[in-house]
Amino acid sequence: MDAVHRFLLEDLDIRGALVQLGPSWTAMNAQRKYAPPVRKLLGEMAAVTALIGSNLKAPGRISFQLQGHGAVSMLVMDCNEKLQLRGMARSDLSVDAESRISGIEELLGDGRLVLTLQPKSAQEPWQSVVPLAGDSIAAVFEHFLEKSEQQPARLWLAATESAACGLFLQKLPNADILDPDGWDRIEALAATLRPEELLLPPETLLTRLFHEEGVRLFPPREASWHCPRDEEKVRNLLLSLGREEVEAMLADAEIIAVEDEICGHEYRFDAGILDELFPPAGRILH
Repeated sequence: MDAVHRFLLEDLDIRGALVQLGPSWTAMNAQRKYAPPVRKLLGEMAAVTALIGSNLKAPGRISFQLQGHGAVSMLVMDCNEKLQLRGMARSDLSVDAESRISGIEELLGDGRLVLTLQPKSAQEPWQSVVPLAGDSIAAVFEHFLEKSEQQPARLWLAATESAACGLFLQKLPNADILDPDGWDRIEALAATLRPEELLLPPETLLTRLFHEEGVRLFPPREASWHCPRDEEKVRNLLLSLGREEVEAMLADAEIIAVEDEICGHEYRFDAGILDELFPPAGRILH
């Protein structure tokens, strides 16, 4: 189920994509106790990140952050050219917070969207920061896509505990020439979509929505959650701090605990890490 399915309404010059995340979304949430409203926002962000990430033309990583001053201070989601996703949310809401609270304005308050693009071929990342515009994840990214690509775009997103899905449509330059009413017609048809229908097989969903249109469906691109443990990276971090700093950390607590917030992993080191990272120099005998 974890895939992005791209398609083209050939006679109308309208492109689209359907993303369906199941096991990868479940794995991303394992061991995390997000309140339902937070989980919903993060799932919708996972779906739209996979959609946009599927357009990466070269090896690299694209990252989105929604930052605010409300009960949810941050949502982070990124993926690479292989559609390997990872993400997290930072929130003050308790697990049993009411699910009816789901709007961006209620949860994030006054905030901003940060896009970071890091090609493997470049040393420095490219970053764009824009104010939040819209009262939902879909509206925020519709606004972002229309401004960045200069073409109208629509998104329909849904997320539950077990799935995160989305439908994307974008009007291309020749659409009005081919059919002046085409975009409005397709947009109206897509607006009839119910959230549960986003889980249907792509052929079934697209035929049901656009049964009078010619739809070319391209081979799917597999997506996955990819956040393996990387203890070597944490060891190198401690090594960069130097022996005195690590000794001071151990003096304050017998265990050094380092949390990888975006992946949900915790790394714990006892006093033995000192000699592992900074071996004694030994004695000079002659």
